[in-house]
Amino acid sequence: MYIGKVAALTGLTIKAIRLYEEKGLITPPKRQGTYRVYEQSHIDALLLIREARQLGISLARLQPAMRYNSGVLDWQGIRQFLFEIRAEMEAQIMQTQARIKQLDACCEEIGHCPLTLP
Repeated sequence: MYIGKVAALTGLTIKAIRLYEEKGLITPPKRQGTYRVYEQSHIDALLLIREARQLGISLARLQPAMRYNSGVLDWQGIRQFLFEIRAEMEAQIMQTQARIKQLDACCEEIGHCPLTLP
């Protein structure tokens, strides 16, 4: 399929698709004359990229995870990468919860302090 159809199916712009190809995030599609011809494997990779971007994962962070073996995306490697991202998010949640507890303790302490008027 041509790039316009790929853009419609993935919700990505043609410019973004070409950028992802340029950065090596997707394999170069076969050519039919001057046209790029994309396959389902390209759609799958582009949907993954779109989802990762929506999760706040930068292209620079995603790029090393987008490994291909004989033109096929290493989905097991992607799965491991996503588990690592999940673990990082969980750690951030725990750190945020600890800071909230610290903030609550500070507010509680302030509640015990006498108020002075200016």
